[in-house]
Amino acid sequence: MDEDDYDLLVIGAGMAGLTAAAKAASTGSRVCVLDVGSDVGGSARFAGYVWTAPDHATMDEHNPNGDSALKRALIDRFDDGVQWIRSVGVDVGEAQQILSFGRGHKFDTNHYVDTCRRLVVESGGTVLVSTVTERLVREGDAVRGAVIRTGAGETHVVRARATLVASGGFQGDHDLLSCHVHPNAATMQLRSNPHSCGDGYRLAIDAGAAASADDAGFYGHLIPSGVELRDPSDFVDLSLYYSEHALLFNVDGERFVDETVGDHLTTMALLDQPGGRGLLVADARVHRDWMLASYVEGAVAVDKFELASRRGGRVGMAETLDELEYLPQEWGYDGGVIAAAVATYNADATSGVTVSPSRRLDPTPLSEAPYYVIETVPAITFPFHGIRIDDRARALSNDGVPVPGLLVAGSDTGGLWNRAYAGGLASALVFGLTAAETAIGLSSSVAQLT
Repeated sequence: MDEDDYDLLVIGAGMAGLTAAAKAASTGSRVCVLDVGSDVGGSARFAGYVWTAPDHATMDEHNPNGDSALKRALIDRFDDGVQWIRSVGVDVGEAQQILSFGRGHKFDTNHYVDTCRRLVVESGGTVLVSTVTERLVREGDAVRGAVIRTGAGETHVVRARATLVASGGFQGDHDLLSCHVHPNAATMQLRSNPHSCGDGYRLAIDAGAAASADDAGFYGHLIPSGVELRDPSDFVDLSLYYSEHALLFNVDGERFVDETVGDHLTTMALLDQPGGRGLLVADARVHRDWMLASYVEGAVAVDKFELASRRGGRVGMAETLDELEYLPQEWGYDGGVIAAAVATYNADATSGVTVSPSRRLDPTPLSEAPYYVIETVPAITFPFHGIRIDDRARALSNDGVPVPGLLVAGSDTGGLWNRAYAGGLASALVFGLTAAETAIGLSSSVAQLT
């Protein structure tokens, strides 16, 4: 393999990397794909829906501080991305509403990533797993491939006209999380694959790429405290999506966020609170209509309360609101304060008084006993900090100009999301396809020159 020439080298075999690889291979380009894991797919294997905002106005409303060019590219190219999934023979469901504002489609992500791998191999391309990228090969300012080490311990130079970094982010690296996301971010459990430890991020930075702003947040969900995420199915089953209809209190017995705007946003807000933990309080209506229901159409319904209790989480049930006063002392919450706060909220919501923080999307009182209590903590899927790119998936230098030969897509990118979120799989799909198109263009230009 030493000195083999490829049109596209892809570092990372998740949604973004495999999409780019399969798209480029379908045009006749020579493609090599590497991944540190023992199999392809990454965190995409744990997903099942591709979705984003339905239009530019909605995206701007929910993600006002995201990069404008990247936001527009995501919206404008999303439908073509969905059509690409269908074109490779993977069934895609009809459009449906996701969250309170998004639209998207259900599809079999395992079938998709396996199909992409097959397309690369059948085209004559190379797919290597258990393979580490030690450094990028540079000729002047341009990236021209990488030095890799296989699972057998062999070192090779892989040359390529374009190199795509798509290793899935750095949620598995405590130092990068603490530095670029939040001082306490490393305490969170991962609801993603464990191999995304910032390898691609560091490779791109070392090659002259610029990073996006810190403190942009992360994508994740609330989970029960004290419960270990021990299986990929837990990433969904233990996520407390229903928090959008419950009340969340910090250890001082105070509400601190509009819970109704989204569990993924509440998750970021909770990390800022004392101890990074809080108490979710729901009533019988929320338990019946939301805790027992599917988060999105077509997903399996799980009794979140029963599962958290069975797995040893801090849970409790109060037959009346007054019984919240008897929360276990070792939990560290003043149950009387929380009971009074729920009662005040119910009175205000019933009389139409504006509550603070507001509950814009669900101002309904929690007045139907019994009450269900779960202590919750944030869990992370991937950070929003990453490598700056333009709308052609080209890595940008600190001067804002593209680093020749270097592309970045998926969760290694930064700038698209800033304390907001509207579909990570959609971003990986769209910018994976975009990276392939850019790489194909680079290869065509080189062919014409020679």
